[in-house]
Amino acid sequence: MASIARSDLFCWADIDELGDLERLEVLFRHLPDEPLMERLEARRGNGRNDYPVRAVWNSILAAIVFGHPSTESLCRELKRNAQLRQVCGFDIYRGIEAVPKAWVYTRFLRSLLRHEEELLGIFVELSRRCYDELPGFGRELGCDGKALASVARRSGRCERGDRRGDHEAKWGVHTHRSKGTDGTIRETVKRWFGYKLHLIADTSYELPVAFTVLPANTNEMPVVHRLLSGLESRRADVLRKCEVFTGDRGYDDGKLVTRLWDEYEIKPVIDIRNTWKDPDPTRCVPGRENVTYDWSGTIRCMCPAMHTEREMAFGGFEKERMTLKYRCPARHYGYECHGMHRCPIRSSVRIPLSTDRRIFTPMARSSYRWKTLYRRRTALERINSRIDTSFGFEHHTIRGLAKMSTMVTISLSVMLALAVGRAAESRPDLMRSLVRSAA
Repeated sequence: MASIARSDLFCWADIDELGDLERLEVLFRHLPDEPLMERLEARRGNGRNDYPVRAVWNSILAAIVFGHPSTESLCRELKRNAQLRQVCGFDIYRGIEAVPKAWVYTRFLRSLLRHEEELLGIFVELSRRCYDELPGFGRELGCDGKALASVARRSGRCERGDRRGDHEAKWGVHTHRSKGTDGTIRETVKRWFGYKLHLIADTSYELPVAFTVLPANTNEMPVVHRLLSGLESRRADVLRKCEVFTGDRGYDDGKLVTRLWDEYEIKPVIDIRNTWKDPDPTRCVPGRENVTYDWSGTIRCMCPAMHTEREMAFGGFEKERMTLKYRCPARHYGYECHGMHRCPIRSSVRIPLSTDRRIFTPMARSSYRWKTLYRRRTALERINSRIDTSFGFEHHTIRGLAKMSTMVTISLSVMLALAVGRAAESRPDLMRSLVRSAA
Protein backbone atom coordinates (compact mmCIF):
# COMPACT_ATOMS: atom_id res chain seq x y z
CA MET A 1 0.00 0.00 0.00
CA ALA A 2 1.40 3.36 -0.98
CA SER A 3 2.18 5.63 1.96
CA ILE A 4 1.02 9.23 1.92
CA ALA A 5 1.94 12.22 4.03
CA ARG A 6 -0.85 13.03 6.49
CA SER A 7 -1.29 16.12 8.58
CA ASP A 8 -2.32 15.98 12.22
CA LEU A 9 -6.03 15.23 12.15
CA PHE A 10 -6.73 17.21 15.33
CA CYS A 11 -4.48 20.23 14.77
CA TRP A 12 -6.46 23.34 13.86
CA ALA A 13 -3.86 25.97 14.77
CA ASP A 14 -3.04 26.75 11.13
CA ILE A 15 -6.64 27.28 10.10
CA ASP A 16 -7.22 31.00 9.62
CA GLU A 17 -10.98 30.92 9.61
CA LEU A 18 -12.92 28.66 11.97
CA GLY A 19 -16.38 29.95 11.05
CA ASP A 20 -18.88 29.32 13.81
CA LEU A 21 -16.20 27.83 16.06
CA GLU A 22 -14.42 31.17 16.08
CA ARG A 23 -17.32 32.72 17.96
CA LEU A 24 -17.34 29.80 20.37
CA GLU A 25 -13.66 30.29 21.16
CA VAL A 26 -14.25 34.01 21.72
CA LEU A 27 -16.88 33.01 24.25
CA PHE A 28 -14.52 30.58 26.02
CA ARG A 29 -11.82 33.25 26.26
CA HIS A 30 -14.01 35.93 27.78
CA LEU A 31 -16.50 34.04 29.96
CA PRO A 32 -15.42 34.35 33.65
CA ASP A 33 -16.61 30.88 34.64
CA GLU A 34 -13.57 29.65 36.59
CA PRO A 35 -15.20 30.02 40.07
CA LEU A 36 -18.18 27.97 38.87
CA MET A 37 -15.92 25.27 37.41
CA GLU A 38 -13.96 25.00 40.66
CA ARG A 39 -17.15 24.57 42.67
CA LEU A 40 -18.49 21.89 40.31
CA GLU A 41 -15.18 20.00 40.26
CA ALA A 42 -14.91 20.16 44.04
CA ARG A 43 -18.42 18.76 44.31
CA ARG A 44 -17.49 15.83 42.04
CA GLY A 45 -14.36 15.15 44.12
CA ASN A 46 -12.63 11.86 43.34
CA GLY A 47 -15.60 10.32 41.57
CA ARG A 48 -15.62 9.00 38.02
CA ASN A 49 -14.59 11.51 35.41
CA ASP A 50 -15.82 9.90 32.20
CA TYR A 51 -17.37 13.20 31.18
CA PRO A 52 -15.24 16.10 32.49
CA VAL A 53 -17.09 19.03 34.06
CA ARG A 54 -15.43 21.65 31.89
CA ALA A 55 -16.08 19.77 28.66
CA VAL A 56 -19.77 19.25 29.46
CA TRP A 57 -20.13 22.91 30.46
CA ASN A 58 -18.43 24.05 27.25
CA SER A 59 -20.73 21.87 25.18
CA ILE A 60 -23.77 23.47 26.85
CA LEU A 61 -22.38 26.87 25.87
CA ALA A 62 -21.89 25.56 22.34
CA ALA A 63 -25.53 24.48 22.23
CA ILE A 64 -26.56 28.05 23.06
CA VAL A 65 -24.17 29.63 20.55
CA PHE A 66 -25.22 27.29 17.73
CA GLY A 67 -28.92 27.40 18.63
CA HIS A 68 -29.53 23.72 19.35
CA PRO A 69 -33.10 23.36 20.60
CA SER A 70 -32.58 20.16 22.60
CA THR A 71 -29.98 17.93 24.23
CA GLU A 72 -30.46 15.29 21.53
CA SER A 73 -29.65 17.82 18.84
CA LEU A 74 -26.46 18.78 20.68
CA CYS A 75 -25.40 15.14 21.07
CA ARG A 76 -25.89 14.47 17.37
CA GLU A 77 -23.76 17.49 16.51
CA LEU A 78 -20.99 16.41 18.89
CA LYS A 79 -20.91 12.92 17.38
CA ARG A 80 -20.74 14.34 13.90
CA ASN A 81 -18.29 17.20 14.51
CA ALA A 82 -14.89 16.09 15.82
CA GLN A 83 -13.60 19.64 15.71
CA LEU A 84 -16.35 20.78 18.05
CA ARG A 85 -15.56 17.93 20.46
CA GLN A 86 -11.94 19.02 20.64
CA VAL A 87 -12.79 22.69 21.14
CA CYS A 88 -15.14 21.78 23.98
CA GLY A 89 -12.45 19.68 25.65
CA PHE A 90 -13.60 16.09 25.15
CA ASP A 91 -11.01 13.32 24.79
CA ILE A 92 -10.16 13.24 21.08
CA TYR A 93 -8.93 9.64 21.23
CA ARG A 94 -12.26 8.28 22.47
CA GLY A 95 -14.09 9.52 19.41
CA ILE A 96 -17.87 9.54 19.69
CA GLU A 97 -17.62 7.55 22.91
CA ALA A 98 -16.55 10.80 24.59
CA VAL A 99 -19.93 12.40 23.82
CA PRO A 100 -22.10 12.44 26.99
CA LYS A 101 -25.44 10.69 27.08
CA ALA A 102 -28.63 12.69 27.48
CA TRP A 103 -28.95 11.71 31.15
CA VAL A 104 -25.49 13.22 31.79
CA TYR A 105 -26.74 16.62 30.72
CA THR A 106 -29.88 16.17 32.82
CA ARG A 107 -27.83 15.52 35.94
CA PHE A 108 -25.36 18.29 35.10
CA LEU A 109 -28.12 20.88 34.69
CA ARG A 110 -29.58 19.68 37.98
CA SER A 111 -26.22 20.42 39.60
CA LEU A 112 -26.19 23.90 38.07
CA LEU A 113 -29.43 24.69 39.90
CA ARG A 114 -27.47 24.52 43.17
CA HIS A 115 -25.02 27.18 41.98
CA GLU A 116 -27.35 30.06 41.20
CA GLU A 117 -25.06 32.53 42.97
CA GLU A 118 -22.03 31.60 40.85
CA LEU A 119 -24.05 31.79 37.63
CA LEU A 120 -25.39 35.20 38.55
CA GLY A 121 -21.84 36.26 39.44
CA ILE A 122 -20.78 35.49 35.87
CA PHE A 123 -23.53 37.76 34.53
CA VAL A 124 -22.65 40.58 36.94
CA GLU A 125 -18.93 40.39 36.12
CA LEU A 126 -19.62 40.52 32.38
CA SER A 127 -21.96 43.46 32.88
CA ARG A 128 -19.17 45.25 34.77
CA ARG A 129 -16.77 44.57 31.89
CA CYS A 130 -19.28 46.10 29.47
CA TYR A 131 -19.04 49.34 31.44
CA ASP A 132 -15.24 49.18 31.10
CA GLU A 133 -15.01 48.13 27.45
CA LEU A 134 -17.93 49.90 25.76
CA PRO A 135 -17.96 53.73 25.65
CA GLY A 136 -21.15 55.21 27.04
CA PHE A 137 -22.55 51.86 28.11
CA GLY A 138 -25.35 52.23 30.66
CA ARG A 139 -26.22 55.87 30.00
CA GLU A 140 -29.53 54.96 28.40
CA LEU A 141 -31.38 52.05 29.99
CA GLY A 142 -34.80 50.61 29.29
CA CYS A 143 -37.10 47.99 30.77
CA ASP A 144 -39.53 45.51 29.29
CA GLY A 145 -41.20 42.16 29.95
CA LYS A 146 -40.75 39.01 27.87
CA ALA A 147 -43.13 36.05 27.77
CA LEU A 148 -41.42 32.68 28.34
CA ALA A 149 -43.80 29.82 27.71
CA SER A 150 -43.25 26.58 29.62
CA VAL A 151 -42.95 23.34 27.67
CA ALA A 152 -45.78 22.02 29.88
CA ARG A 153 -49.33 22.95 29.05
CA ARG A 154 -50.77 22.71 32.56
CA SER A 155 -49.71 22.82 36.16
CA GLY A 156 -50.22 19.09 36.83
CA ARG A 157 -51.10 17.39 40.08
CA CYS A 158 -48.55 18.28 42.73
CA GLU A 159 -49.74 15.70 45.24
CA ARG A 160 -49.03 12.86 42.83
CA GLY A 161 -45.65 14.14 41.70
CA ASP A 162 -46.82 14.67 38.13
CA ARG A 163 -43.58 15.63 36.36
CA ARG A 164 -45.36 16.28 33.08
CA GLY A 165 -46.85 19.45 34.48
CA ASP A 166 -45.22 22.69 35.60
CA HIS A 167 -46.31 23.44 39.16
CA GLU A 168 -44.70 26.91 39.34
CA ALA A 169 -45.88 28.30 36.00
CA LYS A 170 -48.92 30.56 35.74
CA TRP A 171 -51.12 31.90 32.99
CA GLY A 172 -50.14 35.32 31.67
CA VAL A 173 -52.15 37.73 29.52
CA HIS A 174 -50.82 40.63 27.48
CA THR A 175 -53.16 43.01 25.65
CA HIS A 176 -51.80 45.19 22.87
CA ARG A 177 -53.86 48.04 21.46
CA SER A 178 -52.98 49.90 18.27
CA LYS A 179 -54.70 52.58 16.24
CA GLY A 180 -55.05 52.03 12.52
CA THR A 181 -54.86 54.62 9.77
CA ASP A 182 -58.66 54.71 9.65
CA GLY A 183 -58.84 55.56 13.35
CA THR A 184 -60.12 52.18 14.53
CA ILE A 185 -58.62 50.64 17.66
CA ARG A 186 -57.27 47.13 17.20
CA GLU A 187 -56.76 44.90 20.20
CA THR A 188 -54.52 41.83 20.26
CA VAL A 189 -54.59 39.51 23.27
CA LYS A 190 -51.74 37.07 23.91
CA ARG A 191 -52.06 34.29 26.50
CA TRP A 192 -49.33 31.91 27.56
CA PHE A 193 -48.62 29.42 30.31
CA GLY A 194 -45.23 29.84 31.86
CA TYR A 195 -43.06 32.68 33.05
CA LYS A 196 -42.04 36.24 32.32
CA LEU A 197 -38.56 37.70 31.95
CA HIS A 198 -38.32 41.20 33.46
CA LEU A 199 -35.33 42.86 31.82
CA ILE A 200 -33.37 46.10 32.19
CA ALA A 201 -30.99 46.63 29.27
CA ASP A 202 -28.83 49.23 27.56
CA THR A 203 -30.80 50.62 24.62
CA SER A 204 -27.73 51.76 22.66
CA TYR A 205 -25.79 48.47 22.66
CA GLU A 206 -28.85 46.23 23.11
CA LEU A 207 -27.27 44.32 26.00
CA PRO A 208 -28.83 43.26 29.34
CA VAL A 209 -27.91 44.91 32.66
CA ALA A 210 -30.30 43.33 35.18
CA PHE A 211 -33.12 40.79 35.04
CA THR A 212 -35.34 38.40 36.94
CA VAL A 213 -37.62 35.53 35.91
CA LEU A 214 -41.00 35.18 37.64
CA PRO A 215 -44.36 33.47 36.97
CA ALA A 216 -46.28 34.93 34.05
CA ASN A 217 -49.02 36.51 36.15
CA THR A 218 -46.59 38.79 38.04
CA ASN A 219 -47.31 42.51 37.65
CA GLU A 220 -44.48 44.46 36.03
CA MET A 221 -44.55 47.57 38.25
CA PRO A 222 -43.54 46.01 41.60
CA VAL A 223 -40.83 44.01 39.82
CA VAL A 224 -39.12 47.03 38.25
CA HIS A 225 -39.07 48.70 41.67
CA ARG A 226 -37.40 45.60 43.12
CA LEU A 227 -34.86 45.55 40.30
CA LEU A 228 -33.99 49.20 40.97
CA SER A 229 -33.66 48.48 44.70
CA GLY A 230 -31.38 45.54 43.93
CA LEU A 231 -29.17 47.71 41.73
CA GLU A 232 -29.10 50.41 44.38
CA SER A 233 -27.91 48.02 47.08
CA ARG A 234 -25.48 45.85 45.11
CA ARG A 235 -24.56 47.77 41.94
CA ALA A 236 -25.04 51.45 42.73
CA ASP A 237 -22.63 52.48 39.96
CA VAL A 238 -25.21 51.34 37.39
CA LEU A 239 -27.73 53.90 38.60
CA ARG A 240 -25.09 56.62 38.98
CA LYS A 241 -24.06 56.32 35.32
CA CYS A 242 -27.60 56.09 33.97
CA GLU A 243 -29.06 59.29 32.51
CA VAL A 244 -32.24 58.11 30.77
CA PHE A 245 -34.67 55.28 31.58
CA THR A 246 -37.27 54.26 28.98
CA GLY A 247 -40.36 52.11 29.24
CA ASP A 248 -43.67 51.50 27.50
CA ARG A 249 -47.13 52.25 28.87
CA GLY A 250 -47.01 49.20 31.09
CA TYR A 251 -44.58 51.13 33.31
CA ASP A 252 -46.65 54.31 33.45
CA ASP A 253 -46.61 54.98 37.18
CA GLY A 254 -46.22 58.24 39.06
CA LYS A 255 -44.18 56.59 41.81
CA LEU A 256 -41.66 55.19 39.33
CA VAL A 257 -41.33 58.50 37.47
CA THR A 258 -40.84 60.38 40.74
CA ARG A 259 -38.37 57.85 42.12
CA LEU A 260 -36.16 57.82 39.05
CA TRP A 261 -35.53 61.55 39.21
CA ASP A 262 -35.74 62.32 42.93
CA GLU A 263 -33.53 59.42 44.09
CA TYR A 264 -31.20 58.79 41.15
CA GLU A 265 -31.52 61.90 38.91
CA ILE A 266 -32.45 59.67 35.97
CA LYS A 267 -34.74 61.23 33.39
CA PRO A 268 -37.75 58.94 32.83
CA VAL A 269 -38.91 58.50 29.22
CA ILE A 270 -41.99 56.38 29.85
CA ASP A 271 -45.10 56.42 27.68
CA ILE A 272 -48.30 57.56 29.32
CA ARG A 273 -51.89 56.31 29.33
CA ASN A 274 -54.93 58.57 29.20
CA THR A 275 -56.47 58.21 32.66
CA TRP A 276 -58.49 61.43 32.54
CA LYS A 277 -62.21 60.99 32.93
CA ASP A 278 -63.05 64.67 32.46
CA PRO A 279 -65.05 65.57 29.35
CA ASP A 280 -62.72 68.53 28.85
CA PRO A 281 -59.54 67.28 27.08
CA THR A 282 -57.39 70.07 28.56
CA ARG A 283 -56.68 71.70 31.90
CA CYS A 284 -55.38 75.15 32.75
CA VAL A 285 -51.87 75.58 34.08
CA PRO A 286 -52.18 76.98 37.63
CA GLY A 287 -51.79 80.76 37.55
CA ARG A 288 -52.06 80.93 33.75
CA GLU A 289 -55.55 81.38 32.41
CA ASN A 290 -54.60 81.18 28.73
CA VAL A 291 -52.14 78.25 28.99
CA THR A 292 -53.47 74.68 28.95
CA TYR A 293 -52.07 71.14 28.94
CA ASP A 294 -53.53 67.77 28.03
CA TRP A 295 -52.97 64.24 29.40
CA SER A 296 -49.96 63.68 27.10
CA GLY A 297 -48.10 66.77 28.34
CA THR A 298 -48.64 69.02 25.31
CA ILE A 299 -48.68 72.72 26.29
CA ARG A 300 -50.76 75.22 24.32
CA CYS A 301 -51.47 78.92 24.64
CA MET A 302 -54.52 80.87 23.45
CA CYS A 303 -54.32 84.14 21.58
CA PRO A 304 -56.30 86.82 23.53
CA ALA A 305 -57.45 88.45 20.30
CA MET A 306 -58.25 85.59 17.90
CA HIS A 307 -58.88 82.87 20.53
CA THR A 308 -56.78 80.40 18.55
CA GLU A 309 -54.56 77.79 20.22
CA ARG A 310 -50.96 77.07 19.30
CA GLU A 311 -48.53 74.56 20.75
CA MET A 312 -45.80 76.27 22.74
CA ALA A 313 -42.09 75.64 22.10
CA PHE A 314 -40.19 73.69 24.73
CA GLY A 315 -37.39 75.78 26.23
CA GLY A 316 -35.66 73.26 28.48
CA PHE A 317 -35.70 71.84 32.00
CA GLU A 318 -34.53 74.05 34.87
CA LYS A 319 -33.09 71.69 37.44
CA GLU A 320 -32.71 74.23 40.24
CA ARG A 321 -36.32 75.39 39.95
CA MET A 322 -37.74 71.93 39.07
CA THR A 323 -39.70 73.55 36.25
CA LEU A 324 -40.21 73.11 32.53
CA LYS A 325 -39.82 76.25 30.45
CA TYR A 326 -42.03 76.87 27.43
CA ARG A 327 -41.63 79.78 25.00
CA CYS A 328 -44.20 81.87 23.19
CA PRO A 329 -44.74 80.22 19.76
CA ALA A 330 -45.15 83.58 18.02
CA ARG A 331 -41.75 84.80 19.18
CA HIS A 332 -40.03 81.41 18.79
CA TYR A 333 -41.38 80.33 15.41
CA GLY A 334 -42.19 83.75 13.98
CA TYR A 335 -45.97 83.39 13.91
CA GLU A 336 -48.16 86.46 13.55
CA CYS A 337 -50.14 86.94 16.76
CA HIS A 338 -52.61 89.82 16.92
CA GLY A 339 -52.95 89.58 20.70
CA MET A 340 -49.22 89.57 21.50
CA HIS A 341 -49.30 93.11 22.93
CA ARG A 342 -51.81 92.16 25.63
CA CYS A 343 -50.85 88.49 26.17
CA PRO A 344 -49.89 87.79 29.83
CA ILE A 345 -47.24 85.26 28.78
CA ARG A 346 -44.90 87.80 27.18
CA SER A 347 -41.89 85.58 26.30
CA SER A 348 -42.13 82.32 28.28
CA VAL A 349 -43.88 80.40 31.04
CA ARG A 350 -42.54 78.00 33.68
CA ILE A 351 -44.52 74.93 34.73
CA PRO A 352 -43.46 73.20 37.98
CA LEU A 353 -43.09 69.42 37.86
CA SER A 354 -45.24 69.30 40.98
CA THR A 355 -48.26 70.26 38.85
CA ASP A 356 -48.49 66.57 37.92
CA ARG A 357 -45.38 64.42 38.35
CA ARG A 358 -46.79 61.76 36.06
CA ILE A 359 -47.34 64.14 33.15
CA PHE A 360 -44.52 66.63 33.66
CA THR A 361 -41.11 64.97 33.74
CA PRO A 362 -37.57 66.41 33.47
CA MET A 363 -37.54 65.26 29.85
CA ALA A 364 -40.63 67.03 28.50
CA ARG A 365 -42.99 64.69 26.68
CA SER A 366 -43.65 67.27 23.98
CA SER A 367 -39.96 67.69 23.09
CA TYR A 368 -38.26 66.16 20.06
CA ARG A 369 -35.60 64.70 22.34
CA TRP A 370 -38.22 62.69 24.26
CA LYS A 371 -39.57 61.19 21.05
CA THR A 372 -36.07 60.32 19.82
CA LEU A 373 -35.13 58.58 23.08
CA TYR A 374 -38.43 56.71 23.27
CA ARG A 375 -37.89 55.23 19.82
CA ARG A 376 -34.74 53.58 21.16
CA ARG A 377 -36.93 51.52 23.47
CA THR A 378 -37.39 49.17 20.51
CA ALA A 379 -33.93 47.83 21.44
CA LEU A 380 -35.69 45.84 24.18
CA GLU A 381 -37.96 44.27 21.58
CA ARG A 382 -34.95 43.26 19.49
CA ILE A 383 -33.32 41.68 22.55
CA ASN A 384 -36.53 39.77 23.25
CA SER A 385 -36.67 38.60 19.65
CA ARG A 386 -33.04 37.47 19.84
CA ILE A 387 -33.81 35.49 22.99
CA ASP A 388 -36.58 33.68 21.15
CA THR A 389 -34.98 33.01 17.79
CA SER A 390 -31.22 32.92 18.38
CA PHE A 391 -31.12 31.47 21.88
CA GLY A 392 -33.85 28.93 21.29
CA PHE A 393 -36.48 30.00 23.82
CA GLU A 394 -39.15 29.90 21.13
CA HIS A 395 -38.77 26.11 20.97
CA HIS A 396 -37.35 24.62 24.15
CA THR A 397 -37.89 21.76 26.60
CA ILE A 398 -37.73 23.71 29.88
CA ARG A 399 -40.21 23.41 32.72
CA GLY A 400 -39.87 24.77 36.23
CA LEU A 401 -38.92 28.24 37.48
CA ALA A 402 -35.41 27.24 38.61
CA LYS A 403 -34.50 25.68 35.26
CA MET A 404 -35.97 28.58 33.31
CA SER A 405 -34.08 31.13 35.41
CA THR A 406 -30.83 29.16 35.08
CA MET A 407 -31.04 28.88 31.29
CA VAL A 408 -31.95 32.57 30.97
CA THR A 409 -28.93 33.49 33.12
CA ILE A 410 -26.59 31.39 30.98
CA SER A 411 -28.02 32.74 27.71
CA LEU A 412 -27.77 36.39 28.77
CA SER A 413 -24.22 35.75 30.01
CA VAL A 414 -23.33 34.31 26.60
CA MET A 415 -24.77 37.42 24.98
CA LEU A 416 -22.61 39.68 27.17
CA ALA A 417 -19.45 37.56 26.84
CA LEU A 418 -19.55 37.60 23.05
CA ALA A 419 -20.12 41.36 23.03
CA VAL A 420 -17.24 41.94 25.45
CA GLY A 421 -15.04 39.65 23.37
CA ARG A 422 -15.76 41.50 20.14
CA ALA A 423 -14.97 44.82 21.82
CA ALA A 424 -11.84 43.57 23.61
CA GLU A 425 -10.47 42.05 20.41
CA SER A 426 -11.07 45.22 18.44
CA ARG A 427 -13.99 43.83 16.44
CA PRO A 428 -16.89 46.03 17.57
CA ASP A 429 -18.38 45.76 14.08
CA LEU A 430 -19.21 42.11 14.88
CA MET A 431 -20.50 42.76 18.38
CA ARG A 432 -24.12 42.02 17.50
CA SER A 433 -23.20 38.82 15.62
CA LEU A 434 -23.94 36.88 18.79
CA VAL A 435 -25.36 33.54 17.80
CA ARG A 436 -26.41 31.73 14.67
CA SER A 437 -29.12 29.19 14.18
CA ALA A 438 -28.03 25.56 13.92
CA ALA A 439 -29.92 25.34 10.64
